[in-house]
Amino acid sequence: MAERRQALTPEALQMMDTIARTGSFAAAARELGKVPSALTYSVRQLEDSLDVLLFDRSSRQAQLTAAGTELLHEGRRLLQEIDAVANRVRRVASGWETTLAISVEDILSMTTVFELVQAFCEVRDGCPENTRGGPATRLRLRHDVLAGTWEALVSGQVDLAIGIAGDHANPGGIEIRPLGEVEFVFVVAPHHPLARGEEPLSDAELVHQRAVAVADTAQRMAPVTVNLLPGQDVLTVSTMRTKLDALLRGLGCGFVPEPMARAHLEAGHLVARQTQRGGHTARLHYAWRAERGALGLGRALQWWLGQLESPTTRRALLERHAGPLD
Repeated sequence: MAERRQALTPEALQMMDTIARTGSFAAAARELGKVPSALTYSVRQLEDSLDVLLFDRSSRQAQLTAAGTELLHEGRRLLQEIDAVANRVRRVASGWETTLAISVEDILSMTTVFELVQAFCEVRDGCPENTRGGPATRLRLRHDVLAGTWEALVSGQVDLAIGIAGDHANPGGIEIRPLGEVEFVFVVAPHHPLARGEEPLSDAELVHQRAVAVADTAQRMAPVTVNLLPGQDVLTVSTMRTKLDALLRGLGCGFVPEPMARAHLEAGHLVARQTQRGGHTARLHYAWRAERGALGLGRALQWWLGQLESPTTRRALLERHAGPLD
């Protein structure tokens, strides 16, 4: 058992990963800076220690056996865990996370988000740790829609989610704070059939018109569907900005955040219409994974939470949709 444990070194696992990724021993040897014979010898040593055959020698390619495939899968997982341990050790020393992942709901102002990113980078780059080559937090931003924003947080894909609805069941270990409210309005292009006629528009009228909807990005949770009627034709797009573009072209009708539509309504490019079902207001929140114990919250996450405590910042995230980056 001790011999097998000694054989499963990070170097051996990395070697397996490189061979599988490059597809041949020769290509892997070039990438690892070894001669092919030395790499072949290392693989045989690993096979002897584990008493298994990892590669099918009858194939000219580096074809994994079932045992080799399992070792590759588990080896990659172990390498990720080793990296995670190293990152956590660095964080204990500096307080700064190696990476901070943030999910931003699609309807929020990206102008404001990038202003926050710029401010964060200025703070981070000015930290004493960086002047001596210490850790610097890398940001990873992603867009999500509806339940997808919450799913990204609870599944551990992100550390901070901005713009989630407040009606999700909290599995524990997650802190939630209010972000604000966004009013949605029903809009169509001026040349759309629903732009004329009496108000409020009934469901009987709406069902015969194509709706434009943004797809929920949730993969495992039940996706959320909002304001769609049974039997109604639907054009599904990936972002609210794409939906707005489709509405401007008269490709359908639908509800959009009033701040996003405001400039188009004022310019006459869109027409707001009253419906019998009325408008609706989304109550949004921000949430984060509240780590406990010796590590606590990292300094990068603390900085972002500090910014979100500002009413001005929260209002800008909900309202500022006329900037050059939006």
